[in-house]
Parts: sequence; structure tokens; C-alpha cells
Amino acid sequence: MDLQLNDKTALVTGSTAGIGLEIARKLAVEGAHVVVTGRNQAKLDQALASIRASGGKQVRGVLADVATAEGAAILVEALPRVDILVNNLGIYEIKDFADISDEDWRNYFEVNVLSGARLARAYFPGMLEQNWGRIIFISSESGLVVPGAMIHYGMTKTAQIAISRGLAELTKGSKVTVNSVLPGPTRSEGSVDFLKSIASDPDAPAAQIEAEFFAKGRPSSLLQRMIEPEEIANLVAYVAPLSAATNGAALRVEGGIVSSIG
Repeated sequence: MDLQLNDKTALVTGSTAGIGLEIARKLAVEGAHVVVTGRNQAKLDQALASIRASGGKQVRGVLADVATAEGAAILVEALPRVDILVNNLGIYEIKDFADISDEDWRNYFEVNVLSGARLARAYFPGMLEQNWGRIIFISSESGLVVPGAMIHYGMTKTAQIAISRGLAELTKGSKVTVNSVLPGPTRSEGSVDFLKSIASDPDAPAAQIEAEFFAKGRPSSLLQRMIEPEEIANLVAYVAPLSAATNGAALRVEGGIVSSIG
């Protein structure tokens, strides 16, 4: 299938590892001009080399902390206009509600919510002007089923869904779409330590720790395993150019954790 990405410029934030890296890789391999962002030059260079080794030829990096207004300004100056914006940057942790400080709430909102809102604000007018564009927020199933052990994280994922839907309302009659993608627990560099931190036996084999997590933490999952980052990237790559009639949607790729219809 031709994903019609050859003449499109795509920006993927938080794209030096995990889901963001696989989204950037998929879009680049399919022919898009991809811009990768990161705060660490060595990790940025490593990500670019990895994408090029996979066959992505048109990829470059911008060193900037897009969780800050200053970093976002650096990025927008380096890349004044994009066709596809994937707001993937995000952080997460397990923390008791009573221990979530005011600073924690502010930091999670700044990184997970405001970073994407800033970039959408910067690039959305240009998309409307050219009458084509895609904005995709990488949210989470936690935005629908907020975990009690990660309430501050879940709040930010719900906020992303709200921003996505509200922004989609402003695209009426145009060829611009705004959607959110909702992954479930996904395998990444950080997920190994994350699962160990909540396991009854942190020294148990990885497969046992993963099985325990789904049995106790995500029993409603139909997949009953960690989602691979490339499985998320496949959906994003389809939504990016082709799904012109999909707008204002919260698209689940969470392994069946959310049991409700719609």
C-alpha cells in the first residue's frame, strides 16, 4: 500500500527511543521527510543512525527540549512548517496520590500536555492555510481508564484527548485532521525497570514479571502482553496521510484493556 508520504514533512517529538523512535522510523521508511527531536545529542545521533540503517533516507534531528517554551521556539524556528505533527513526548511513573506534589502536577502537565499544545498552536494555522495537515496526539488507554497509581499521568492523557477533539472541531470543511492514538502498556527501554519496580519479585525472569503485571495490573487486556512499539507506529503511519475521514477520534491500540464500545 502506498501511504502517500513521499512529499510530506513529519515532526515526531520525543523520538529518540521507544514509541516515538518507531513512529519516526516507520514514517521515514515510507518516504516522509522526518524530523526527530531530543535533548541529548548522542541519543539523537544514535536514533538518526538507526532510522537510516532501516532505510529511512530523509531524516534529520533538532536538538531541543520541546517540553519548555524555549525549546519549542528553537524547534519552530528550525522547522517553520510541517505537514504531520506527532505529539509523542511524555513521561510516566507510579506514585501514591498523597505523594504527588504541586510541582509534580505542574511538571506532568508541562511535559505531557502543554508541550503538544504549544506545537499544535504553532503549526495548526499553517495546515489550515495550505488546506492539508495531520496532528496526532499520542495519548494512552490511561486517559480513559485512569490508573489509581498514576493519577497525575492519567490526567494528562485525558487532557490530550480533550485537546485533540477540541482542535478537530476547528478543522470543519478542511483537509486537516486531528486525532489521538491510545496505546496500552508498550515495550520500551523504560518499561523493563517500570515492571520490575511494581513486581512482587523484581529478580524474577522478565516473562514472569510481565505475566504478573497483566494478571494483576491489567487483567482486562485481551492481548496479555506488552505491545511492541512498531505496532503503535503502524497505526500512526496509516492515520498520518490516508485516513482523511478519521477526524476527532480517539483511536485505541491498547490490546483490548478498555472493554467499553466506542
